[in-house]
Amino acid sequence: MAKKSLAKKAPKEKSKKAVSKAPAPFDAKNLAHTAIFEHAEKRDHVGSFISVEFDDENRVATYLFNANLAGYKGWRWCVTIAKVDADATPTVCDLVVLPGPDALLAPEWIPYRDRIMPGDVGVGDIVPSSLDDARLVPGQSALPQDEELDTAMAVELGFGRARVMSIEGRDQAAKRWYEGERGPQAPLAQAAPKPCHSCGFFLPIAGSLRATFGVCANAISPDDARVVSVDHGCGAHSEATFTDLVIN
Repeated sequence: MAKKSLAKKAPKEKSKKAVSKAPAPFDAKNLAHTAIFEHAEKRDHVGSFISVEFDDENRVATYLFNANLAGYKGWRWCVTIAKVDADATPTVCDLVVLPGPDALLAPEWIPYRDRIMPGDVGVGDIVPSSLDDARLVPGQSALPQDEELDTAMAVELGFGRARVMSIEGRDQAAKRWYEGERGPQAPLAQAAPKPCHSCGFFLPIAGSLRATFGVCANAISPDDARVVSVDHGCGAHSEATFTDLVIN
């Protein structure tokens, strides 16, 4: 029977892998400063040093300096400098002006069609129509059931027009009218003796909104020729009669 050797085997040396070490951060502050001076129109446009950040294993540095530019409060000069290895010469990669955390910025851009407000359209003004306006649909899409009317009212629905109001568009209009100055919560309506739906001057409108809205036709009413809700009201109600004798 073979005997095991009592001699201890020397431990195998672990293979040493070359560990790559990132180069030490380099100092290119003067180079960044000089690059800004060459780009700026005036030397006083370049403010004090703010900070430097390194990334990509200390091969790329971003220097920030205050920018003393008219109209650019809180903005900064941003210079990106790269150094590919320890023996390479630092090189300017990019130079821009960026906003800081408290910078003065332009307001968020709002599309033209969303900037138009009630009262902005005057005599001779033309507001371009948008083909993707969600409030409108092609005329052939206006089905009788959308307006809760029979087929005989097809012309009233809008057949023959290029586009008519969509359900979304009608809902937006109804909400705007009902919550506005000619809805039931208006101070004028709260003090009215009776609602509009019982007034002789109330003219119902056509379409699916006829159950909720109409037009006032009373010349002395503040709502004359305006769309009002059926539960709106004013002091010029046709049936607002005196019940007691009034002595002038």
